[in-house]
Amino acid sequence: MPVDVKEFTERGHVIVPGLFTDSEVAELRQHYMKVRHAGSYEGDFSGVDSKATDPLKAYPRLIHMHRWDQISLDWMLEPRLEAVFKQLLGKAPLAVQTMLYFKPPGARGQALHQDQYYLRVQPGTCIAAWMALDDCDEENGCLQVVPGSHSLPVLCPEGADTTQSFTDVTVPLSANMQPEPVIMKAGDVFFFNGQLIHGSFPNSSESRFRRALIGHYIDADADQVAQYYHPALRFDGSTVDLDVSVGGGRCGVWVEEDGSEVLEMLERL
Repeated sequence: MPVDVKEFTERGHVIVPGLFTDSEVAELRQHYMKVRHAGSYEGDFSGVDSKATDPLKAYPRLIHMHRWDQISLDWMLEPRLEAVFKQLLGKAPLAVQTMLYFKPPGARGQALHQDQYYLRVQPGTCIAAWMALDDCDEENGCLQVVPGSHSLPVLCPEGADTTQSFTDVTVPLSANMQPEPVIMKAGDVFFFNGQLIHGSFPNSSESRFRRALIGHYIDADADQVAQYYHPALRFDGSTVDLDVSVGGGRCGVWVEEDGSEVLEMLERL
């Protein structure tokens, strides 16, 4: 399937519509709902509480499912994803993480952030494949992104509004930056650069889930990634030995200079 490489290069993201069929999506939805209802797993940091008033306590995200679930591993290393990556990047990346967000009705969203802040890939950056398992729009909490922000360095985080976001940090935007919603159909896959500023809206619908299956990947030439993302996998399933990237480094803050906003780079912890 031809992919709009120019859009990815210029905006930092691109949707590949209908990459997975309706029947495949239905099977994945059923599988992950069954997995979630079966109990807790490593990576359920908030625990599972079916009686909680917070919907995300009843349906916390799943993390690193590929380490114990064959269906997740097969999806992460799916040849169709590899083929898109080769068009976008010129080569296949290394796979390091799977995630499943359930986002039931009433759930908070996620504040704006950059994935590279967490993965700490060196050299290069990360890239995500974000697959919609439900139709996604602003009502049920679709993604929002700042097009072109992938050209920015990693920004220094600040406190987020936890009444709207389940995460407690966000990145500040300059006055001329405006997030845009990413409207998707189930089976579409959204590919985006690890420095792209993105987040998601709360789910304000009364009955609609917004489930999404995500894979995180890193530059094939990278030699470091944060400890949490080891081991890295090639698309043939073999592992790659990488060094652990350390904390620190530099991040940007917006400052005013001669009447304009510019980035000042600071050392981070």
